[in-house]
Amino acid sequence: MRRLGQLFFGFCVSCLILGGCAETPQYQPADELCLSNANRAKAVKAAEDVLAEMNFDIAKADIEAGYITTAPLSGAKFFEFWRSDSIGTQNRLQSNLHSIRKIAELYIEQKGQELCIRCNIKVERLSLPEHQVSSSTRAYEMFSRSTASLQQLRPRPGQQNRMAWLDIGSDEQLASQILRNIKEQMASPNSKK
Repeated sequence: MRRLGQLFFGFCVSCLILGGCAETPQYQPADELCLSNANRAKAVKAAEDVLAEMNFDIAKADIEAGYITTAPLSGAKFFEFWRSDSIGTQNRLQSNLHSIRKIAELYIEQKGQELCIRCNIKVERLSLPEHQVSSSTRAYEMFSRSTASLQQLRPRPGQQNRMAWLDIGSDEQLASQILRNIKEQMASPNSKK
């Protein structure tokens, strides 16, 4: 019986070790996507469609300038399995632990016979100063004027003045995914010209 337990334990450890190495998709950050003989208006439309599919709201789209920017999008939480804006384990964890928002910027420019698209994803984290609480049973009041039964983000006036979105870098994995989706959209025979 002891031998069977040792074999089972060894099997479980082997599965954990191999399972940890099983899913590691490698994302190569794409500096830019260049397409031969592409139409700028079609590229802007494809980019808008891809961003809309990923739940981004377009804040500004200028075909002449070749520029698209989105409104801030809050990071996907673990229970929002339908969302595709948090790519990679690190990004998913960060979106679940902090208040994260992302802003997509796309630059579309003509370079000779090629139309090149660059994507930058700005990632920001909410910095909310703490409020001094008198006991651990009132810890729910540390960051906002919540009650024990209902948690809401209602900062106090002193906190509101010091609340800020901090730039924590860019999300290269999401930028690469957006460029891949635009390339697929542009190559699709169903895409409108």
